[in-house]
Amino acid sequence: MKKILFLAVAALGFSGTAFANADLAKSKNCLTCHSVDNKVVGPGFKEVAKKYASDKTAEAKLVQKVLKGGSGAWGAVPMPANPQVSEAEAKTLVKWVLSLK
Repeated sequence: MKKILFLAVAALGFSGTAFANADLAKSKNCLTCHSVDNKVVGPGFKEVAKKYASDKTAEAKLVQKVLKGGSGAWGAVPMPANPQVSEAEAKTLVKWVLSLK
């Protein structure tokens, strides 16, 4: 019984984190150009997670891309820098994006 209760509480905690990070993405304007499932201006977050799934350096690279912007990885449209996002927030967002399946 304790094991089942622990798993239920853990599941609630993880889903709460997922919602919190989606809220962070919305509050930092990420969802202006991205969505979780589909390309908008930039790729869908699940597509990003899939592309970088086996890249052990992805988190650090993507944090810098969120902060400083970049171009070329997904086509001709550049990703602008995001000065409204702190480094800690960028790390949280990138970990969340990379966790999506």
